[in-house]
Amino acid sequence: MKMAGFLMALAGWAIVLAAVVLLNSPASRGGFAAAGMAVQFLGLGLAARAHLGNRGGNT
Repeated sequence: MKMAGFLMALAGWAIVLAAVVLLNSPASRGGFAAAGMAVQFLGLGLAARAHLGNRGGNT
């Protein structure tokens, strides 16, 4: 799961960079940049959660 999180963070960066380069209108550029940042944060959260592991679970 850590690898998936890091790949999601990398994909988020790619979305942001593609939005800045390819889109002309500020509204669409901002929307795609916000979506890319959301993907980055989800990926980093997934990687952090996988890194912590199981803390005190009953399993």
